[in-house]
Amino acid sequence: MADNVGNADARPDLELEEEFGDERPTIDEQEMAEAMAPCGAEGVGIPMSHPGGGSGGHPAGVPGGPGGHSAGAPMERQRHGGARSVGFRPGGGPQALAYEERTGIKAPRIIAWEITRSCNLSCAHCRAAAEFGYYPGELSLDEIKAVIDDIATISNPILILTGGEPLMRPDIWDIVDYAHEKGCMPVIGTNATLITDEIAAKMAEHKIPRISVSIDFPTAEEHDAFRGQPGCFEASIEGIKIAKRHGIGVQINMTVTTLNHTKVAEVHDLAESLGVDAFHIFMLVPTGRGADLLDKELPPEEYERVLTWAYHRQKTSPLHFKPTDSPHYYRIIRQLAKAEGRKVTREEYGLDAMTRGCLGGITFCFISHIGDVQPCGYFDMQLGNVKEQPFSKIWTESPVFNDLRDYSKLKGKCGRCEYKAVCGGCRARALEITGDYLEAEPYCVYEPKTPEGSC
Repeated sequence: MADNVGNADARPDLELEEEFGDERPTIDEQEMAEAMAPCGAEGVGIPMSHPGGGSGGHPAGVPGGPGGHSAGAPMERQRHGGARSVGFRPGGGPQALAYEERTGIKAPRIIAWEITRSCNLSCAHCRAAAEFGYYPGELSLDEIKAVIDDIATISNPILILTGGEPLMRPDIWDIVDYAHEKGCMPVIGTNATLITDEIAAKMAEHKIPRISVSIDFPTAEEHDAFRGQPGCFEASIEGIKIAKRHGIGVQINMTVTTLNHTKVAEVHDLAESLGVDAFHIFMLVPTGRGADLLDKELPPEEYERVLTWAYHRQKTSPLHFKPTDSPHYYRIIRQLAKAEGRKVTREEYGLDAMTRGCLGGITFCFISHIGDVQPCGYFDMQLGNVKEQPFSKIWTESPVFNDLRDYSKLKGKCGRCEYKAVCGGCRARALEITGDYLEAEPYCVYEPKTPEGSC
């Protein structure tokens, strides 16, 4: 499962403001306005209104709240099993608010935590290059509890328990219970092949609101070949069905490459037929075993085509449907909305109007099985280790994290792009391809309107 849950992906659809009714946008309105203003002009930020007028309502796009679904999508089927159903708001607790007031830095809202690297599959695009077996140096239960204690001093984030295959860790339910006790929201990124009625009952008992499961092809033959094990497609589908029977929300993730980019609609339709809650498409980031698939990464023009299709399909999809590891999607929706004579407002587009493409180091980060902290699982740079220093200190003081929070440091066309506040480019791809995490996104075709060297 470590293929994509190392990034802000797995946030198994427990999505920031849209799911939690958080009035504070991920992107400050004034910051966005200034970033998108023409060179030399002053941007004027206009606060985005909150439907219902108070903190108790849901933003547009959430069933039960005014305003309808993003871009007018029908919502005949109520989504279930998310943190919204239990009223959880990541990064909205008193510790997080006090931390931001004290430091000027946003507290982490989502932390993907590789609690084990051991896995029962051997997927071609695995970020962690995970295998079955013992990995030395994995954090013990006591060490994990100590890190959760520290995290709780600055935030109440979603903790994505991932791997490897997190269900292979025998003390996972102890970890889940302790996270709940400290005010965090644990969710699980799994390949679902190990889910039985007993495991699903455990998930329900220990209050797991949602799991994310990767399905990359619409047929068993193709999926099994990609995942490296015959029968895993049927096992994953059965695991999804079992989880749903026990009331666990399910998000299906799909990593898009040249091998399957023509099959995205089919996988979406499979997800819909299974009655899951969300469908997220991920653009391959060539790290781990995924580096061997570099020649299978979509060319920039094809990225645009898939993301344009996603923009139009999400209007009618009953699923919570969004691209991930695709920061330029947030540019594309604004360009396409403008062409349609629409404005990307919270009321009309929900979370898509409020969040940002690359969240690494801003409201998201990754902790490895041995305690290394990274901006995301694909960003192959260790910024500190929780065995050696507190997570809160790494989050606050890391020069790399602070670089990522300063959009003015972006280089090349990303640095002069009018969409940099809503996109930011994939910093992991920039690091992998150019060696510089502040360089321009290598897989973006857009040319900023601001000429090079003029601003």
